Amino acid sequence: MAARLPLAACIVAFHLCLLLSPSTALRRLSEAESSLARHGVGIRPAYHFLPAKNWQNDPNGPMYHNGVYHMFYQYNPLGAMWQPGNLSWGHSVSRDLVNWDALDTALDPTAPFDYNGCWSGSATILPGGIPVLLYTGRIDADKEVQVQNVAFPKNPADPLLREWVKPAYNPVIPLPADVPGDNFRDPTTAWVGRDGLWRIAVAAKVGGPNGIASTLIYRSKDFQHWKRNALPLYTSRAAGMVECPDLFPVAEPGVEEGRLGYASGPASGAVRHVLKLSVMNTTQDYYAVGRYDDVVDTFVPEVDVERNADDCRTWRRFDYGHVYASKSFFDSSKNRRVLWAWANESDSQDNDIARGWSGVQTVPRKVWLDEDGKQVRQWPIEEIETLRSKRVVGLLGAQVNAGGVNKIIGVGAQADVDAIFEIPSLEEAETFQPNWLLDPQKLCEENGASVPGRVGPFGLLVMASSNMQEHTAIFFRVFRHNQKYKVLMCTDLTRSTGRDNVYKPSYGGFVDIDIEQQGRTISLRTLIDHSVVESFGGGGRTCITARVYPEHAENKNSHVFVFNNGTGLVKVSKLEAWRLAMASVNVVHGG
Repeated sequence: MAARLPLAACIVAFHLCLLLSPSTALRRLSEAESSLARHGVGIRPAYHFLPAKNWQNDPNGPMYHNGVYHMFYQYNPLGAMWQPGNLSWGHSVSRDLVNWDALDTALDPTAPFDYNGCWSGSATILPGGIPVLLYTGRIDADKEVQVQNVAFPKNPADPLLREWVKPAYNPVIPLPADVPGDNFRDPTTAWVGRDGLWRIAVAAKVGGPNGIASTLIYRSKDFQHWKRNALPLYTSRAAGMVECPDLFPVAEPGVEEGRLGYASGPASGAVRHVLKLSVMNTTQDYYAVGRYDDVVDTFVPEVDVERNADDCRTWRRFDYGHVYASKSFFDSSKNRRVLWAWANESDSQDNDIARGWSGVQTVPRKVWLDEDGKQVRQWPIEEIETLRSKRVVGLLGAQVNAGGVNKIIGVGAQADVDAIFEIPSLEEAETFQPNWLLDPQKLCEENGASVPGRVGPFGLLVMASSNMQEHTAIFFRVFRHNQKYKVLMCTDLTRSTGRDNVYKPSYGGFVDIDIEQQGRTISLRTLIDHSVVESFGGGGRTCITARVYPEHAENKNSHVFVFNNGTGLVKVSKLEAWRLAMASVNVVHGG
């Protein structure tokens, strides 16, 4: 494994070394803080992004600027809960999206236009390379009035962009008259249309408390004076209120590289875009591939017959598990679109307070349009592989009989497991019922890992105790459907812990592949990081993130197994696993 120097030691892109002196903006941990950060041994992730202590939620304004990755995020510097206190923007920097150094907060609620909170937003790089932050300010605690503000770096030459200035002319977008005060937030990264004007999208509920979930478009020529477009980008009457919109172009189907910025000009209509919306009443993220018209600034989803273009809650999901408020950015250094998402805790608030921290970000994922042109695929960025240490190879070509459970020796609570399962025969697959299409999570709840089937359940048992009383199951089932086959992917948490007061659901989503054309094989990659389990099925077509809190984790004695609870034989045509090293995440090194 290549040596990983902390960013504070040296930033090659700028040939600049930073001395860790008392005046530096890099945050140190006191002895008490270090003890607090260590609380909850066996639960705290080792390579997922989280601050050293306290509460975090939405990723805000991730960007790549002059050789440095910046991560901004919703942060409460006063404790491990969302309240008391008003949210700030936490700020960390990295050279590789894996190892991070914490800086002082970028935005704090200190001005009349954000005094009750600096809420979510985005980052945009202006011509000349100057970054700007767009964010929602909460200006009235009682009425919860929300407005949109900007902030600029105090010293654009500072490679770490440690200080930010909020101009006195804020807010740049006041609350519209037809939007309730607490339903106007989360401005997107800006883009330029063919008319040369900047555009941003802002989530709103238009028309009062029972209004329409809308994604509004604003245009500007100078990033200070903004005018609302006559038409919204998209509306969904059934969705209630949406948040954290994200609109971005994608390359041609099957091309993994992204596009620089946003498409504009005469060919923009031919470029496919993805619109993602976070829906409050389901706390889930939904997306659709479609066509964006930058003349009238509208988005038209292109969806399958079982989905409703006018109801975003029927769209596909980036993740069918425990994530929300995802945010992407274009990484110009590697010509790729990178996605972050927040995975909050799901045990008790008392546990959050005792640990002193709450909330993690998923590993950054590369996103691209699948060959079918209908769905996006996601994969952990390649830099995660730099954490791989000991490689374990086992069960290659092994057969897992009905009821079989095989242990993967040497893999525990901090691992990367990559497997391909082969089903010799699909003839015995159960018949798929059409109403199951509406709720794959319910189908997984009713058919958990312990429920025998024909073709499946088969997959992995992770974060498992030695006696398997505690385990998290990630598995597939295959059903016969319209002369073809339907693949269901589940993550079953019902036996993930023996503790009470923990949310232990089953998550599920369908994997949109033709398993026969794939040679009756399906892949599963799972990243295990103590209380975070991220799984990527079918080459990243279906992703499920889970938070788990097993009691045995305190003893640092977790295991991984391959299992098959179907009546038919399953082969493991490939299985590679690696132990993963600990990343340096928001802890300052040096004296």
